[in-house]
Amino acid sequence: MLKLVSWNMAHRAELWRALSDKWDAALLQEACEPPAAISKAVDVGDGPWLTNGIKKRRWRTAVVGLNPRVGVDRIPALSLSEAGDGDFGVTRLGTLAAANVEDPDTHKIYTLISMYALWEKPHHSTGSNWIFADASAHRLASDISCLVGQEKGHRMIVAGDLNILNGYGEYGSQYWRARYNGVFDRFKAIGLNFVGPKYPNGRQANPWPSELPVESLNVPTYYTNRQSPLTATRQLDFVFASSDISDHIQVTALNSGEEWGGSDHCRIQIDID
Repeated sequence: MLKLVSWNMAHRAELWRALSDKWDAALLQEACEPPAAISKAVDVGDGPWLTNGIKKRRWRTAVVGLNPRVGVDRIPALSLSEAGDGDFGVTRLGTLAAANVEDPDTHKIYTLISMYALWEKPHHSTGSNWIFADASAHRLASDISCLVGQEKGHRMIVAGDLNILNGYGEYGSQYWRARYNGVFDRFKAIGLNFVGPKYPNGRQANPWPSELPVESLNVPTYYTNRQSPLTATRQLDFVFASSDISDHIQVTALNSGEEWGGSDHCRIQIDID
């Protein structure tokens, strides 16, 4: 069994010490450059700790090896302007990190992808003050598509912070619900099923937020600066897996107060049976 963790680290260097070998590998978002002692102890890879966008951010996604028995064979990402046929072209470097890892017990190879959807703003001509991330999420799905080379038979796990909602829109907006649903449909269309976290594998919001449908299985994974882990209400972190293996994966939000961790996002545990 492979044990993975997905975590938005909120570019806090001290959180690198919260990763442990109880997991085989970590799929990280908003990860800043680790302390030198950490770089020597675990397999963090190389490359600048930057994300390209309207401005460069001094953090990025990463796939990190935590167990010396599990090798991490990273898939180099190139900007779309430099990528050729057969390359892993990424719209915004730093928003995706991919690697192949081998389960030392079964010798099966899995492709792990960490993703982060950047916030964007509408064109200035609109006069809008919106922020949105679904456009970034669609770009991630487009970039990931080049790693899907057949309809079935692949073993891919994609996890991270999409900065969107699942099954509803903010404050009950049907417009945003439809936009967000389009992202989940897009991942499913390329053969990646949404596998969690979902209740009961994680604590649900209490009290129940009025914007959240009563039938929702969402579990909060993020809290604002006006909230705490125990009052968090929104799920922004999601895991997708190839349809062939999705029934063999359990995804759990470590979102109770004592296990949340030091970020505004909780850790997401992914167990592959």
